[in-house]
Amino acid sequence: WSSDVCSSDLIVHHQSEEYTLAVALRQGTFQALFSWVFYLPLAWIGFPPLWFVSMSAFNTLYQFWIHTRAIGKLGWLEYVINTPSHHRVHHGRNPRYLDKNHAGTLIIWDRMFGTFQEEDEEPVYGITRPLSSWNPIWANLHEFVELWEDAVAAPYWVDKIKIWFMPPGWRPRGIPLRPPAPEVTPETVVKYDARVPAGLSAYASTQFVLTLLLSVGVLAAKGVSTAALVGPAAYIVWSLTNLGAVFERKPWVPVSEVLRTVALCTLAAAYGYRWSSAVGTAALIASLTVEIGRAHV
Repeated sequence: WSSDVCSSDLIVHHQSEEYTLAVALRQGTFQALFSWVFYLPLAWIGFPPLWFVSMSAFNTLYQFWIHTRAIGKLGWLEYVINTPSHHRVHHGRNPRYLDKNHAGTLIIWDRMFGTFQEEDEEPVYGITRPLSSWNPIWANLHEFVELWEDAVAAPYWVDKIKIWFMPPGWRPRGIPLRPPAPEVTPETVVKYDARVPAGLSAYASTQFVLTLLLSVGVLAAKGVSTAALVGPAAYIVWSLTNLGAVFERKPWVPVSEVLRTVALCTLAAAYGYRWSSAVGTAALIASLTVEIGRAHV
């Protein structure tokens, strides 16, 4: 069982329409704010913190390798542990695969509680109402927005509150039920995609690598106060949002890219990097190139 709030954050992990090891790293930004409540009973019964941390780390690391289509079924192990085959079912949006195989490490729990489903046809990955966006902010917030809209539209005050705590799929009185998940197959599904000129694609890829390097630097920073990391962290989110918008061909991208360049110069100067002018100038030229390129497409 989980509340709508928790599921709204977990849904980020399931948005991908592909199924690769990278999906294991796709986690909701707010997940830690809600998941702790489910582990709190362990503290109440005296479960040693070191054991909890060890098991939590093992369970998390274990689930990395099962996010792949490259491994088939694993014989008798399929009856005991969570395998790539079992977890592919969990990520499928085919109606018969929904809400199945919740296991982390051991599949025996799903077999015991009636939530097990064998992989007998290739799943279609993603969520039943596809995100259809590369905006990381919207990816994390869209389900919360929908819950808020339903809460506002609900005619009864008690339902406006209950919607945040009820299981997924629950609807307030007076709000139409959502249609059932449609049948989908790998042959008929249309994945979200957008074609952009090669120049824009190369630009976005280069900027992504630079943003990724900055992200690693922020994560590895030692002896730096949290307040000092707010600026770089905000810049990273801004960069990723802009790069998604490049592929979506949003009209505000050129202006936002120029402003992002100014922010880069400001951040670099604030942190004392003398090469900030050179980096800023290069990034500005790249940003203006995008603007000019879009104008001729």
